[in-house]
Amino acid sequence: MAEPASDSARPSDGATPPRPQIRRLSEGTVNRIAAGEVVERPASAVKELVENALDAGARRIDVAISGGGKTLISVEDDGCGMTADDLLLAIERHATSKLAVDDAGTEDLVHINSLGFRGEALPSIGAVARLGIISRPRGGEGHALKVEGGKLSGPRPAGTAPGTRIEVRDIFFATPARLKFLKSDRAEAQAVSDVVKRIAMAHPRVAFSLTHEGRTMLRLDAEAAADDEEAHLARLARILGRDFQDNVMPVVIEREGIAIHGHAGLPTFNRGNAQAQYLFVNGRPVRDKLLTGAVRGAYADFLARDRHPILALFVEVDPAEVDVNVHPAKAEVRFRDPGHVRALIVKSLRMALDAAGHRASTTVAGAALGAFRPEPQTLHQPPPQRHLMELASRSFAPSAPATHVPGMEDGHGSGAPAHTPADALAGFERAEARVEDTASTDDLMDRPLGAARGQLHLTYIVSETRDGLILVDQHAAHERLVHERMKKALAEAGIKRQALLVPEVVELGAGEAAALADRSDELAELGLVIEPFGDGTIIVRETPAMLGDTDIQGLVRDLADEVAELGEALSLKERLDEVSGTMACHGSVRAGRRLTAAEMNALLREMEVTPHSGQCNHGRPTYVKLTLPDIEKLFGRR
Repeated sequence: MAEPASDSARPSDGATPPRPQIRRLSEGTVNRIAAGEVVERPASAVKELVENALDAGARRIDVAISGGGKTLISVEDDGCGMTADDLLLAIERHATSKLAVDDAGTEDLVHINSLGFRGEALPSIGAVARLGIISRPRGGEGHALKVEGGKLSGPRPAGTAPGTRIEVRDIFFATPARLKFLKSDRAEAQAVSDVVKRIAMAHPRVAFSLTHEGRTMLRLDAEAAADDEEAHLARLARILGRDFQDNVMPVVIEREGIAIHGHAGLPTFNRGNAQAQYLFVNGRPVRDKLLTGAVRGAYADFLARDRHPILALFVEVDPAEVDVNVHPAKAEVRFRDPGHVRALIVKSLRMALDAAGHRASTTVAGAALGAFRPEPQTLHQPPPQRHLMELASRSFAPSAPATHVPGMEDGHGSGAPAHTPADALAGFERAEARVEDTASTDDLMDRPLGAARGQLHLTYIVSETRDGLILVDQHAAHERLVHERMKKALAEAGIKRQALLVPEVVELGAGEAAALADRSDELAELGLVIEPFGDGTIIVRETPAMLGDTDIQGLVRDLADEVAELGEALSLKERLDEVSGTMACHGSVRAGRRLTAAEMNALLREMEVTPHSGQCNHGRPTYVKLTLPDIEKLFGRR
């Protein structure tokens, strides 16, 4: 539809308005518009060129950039290469070799098995930069051509190895206004690095390298592992580090033509944002709300809302069941059955979390060791010996029969009696006697969480293992145990509901009300009974008893938003989990309570057999394990 004339060009009342002229845009303008969609920054160009190399069957891809990619982008591969005629076609808009054609000559836009297929990348880049391509097919001759601001020169014969090398110089020189929106060279180089890493994660059999200003930022050899999962983990470890390898669980599931595999981090291995969540669909890196929502739902019971898990998840689905053509940069996808995909992701992650048992991440120990490192001395600090004696005199509380300690009901230890030096010495004598009395529990040292040896500050249990020691937060650990019992009881007996004396009427949009009504059976299982009540209105008759006097209007509107966006009523589950967690918190062993050796050991044994006991209901670790080498480092023995 043509744009209306501007206000200044509009005639006075009663006059016939001029007819706006419809004209065809020039090829250069069309290419620059396309470039604005496809090539947002240097990292976008790198992504398109690397994906083209993978579609060409490359087994080695070398990327080099200068000025963060603003000055130079070079992508060289050992793929199938192109002839002179191929080169001329490749720089034309909507020319591609990646779509199958049926007998009638119709391109298949349903079964897409390649990463790039729109045929816009090269002409778009050539419209806003100086583009040079040199390529040679195996067994053929090499040719080169150049495109500068949309102007072609070549192709001409050129000597080169089989494969293709593409150079992009002075990106956006033809559209200078776009340069103002680019970030610093360092930031743009980091964006390029992130793009190459994400693509490399999905293709472990391909070698990658990335250099910036001659400095190597990334070098990955092709993985030669025994199977795909082993190769994937080896590649992920090279990119994300040893911590990732040590603190993830395998994820493998396949149902009804959808396969999900990858590795998910332990709940205590988390970040403050979702940047470390790497999601792929048919080998294509994506940032999709459906997938990130599924991840959030799977970890909802184990992490606080401001913490995010670390994972790399690969979804393999029939190309006919997913639309990868919904975004110009192919960053988003759309599934034919999004609910099934989401449910399968949640199920696969929950299975992996259940299999993790009581494990906590090794990074917890690293953080503890960092906290133990002494700070530089100042003139006002006491001598080291005196400082250690003061610390020892107030740190160790021996186990004794469980008794009520006045002032400890708040769980923060504020009412703990002060220790005098004489009390401290007596405490150490009693502690030594207790350790001797519990020597018969040495066989427990072979258990994962070891044998309890003492209690610190009436809050932390010290346990000994064959290869080190474990420090347990008694309140956080018991809180998780109680929460898991409550979850099991709710699953077996169902969620109790309370009928409203006066049903609540909630007005929504017609589409939101219909979507929520379609989920009425699922909501009823969670304790919320709703019915459609006219066009765009929902009536609530019963609510979960656990929620008590809750904001029904706000709850239903939140549920409607989530069902529309994610296909699942996640907020209701989260509220039930939050109430359950709060009840578990108040019903668990409080900090400041003395525990006997038998009680401490009983707590450790239950932790070993309870899923997710490595973190409390808020995602914090329930225990820290220090190995003997860790302890020896603290004392300078290593």
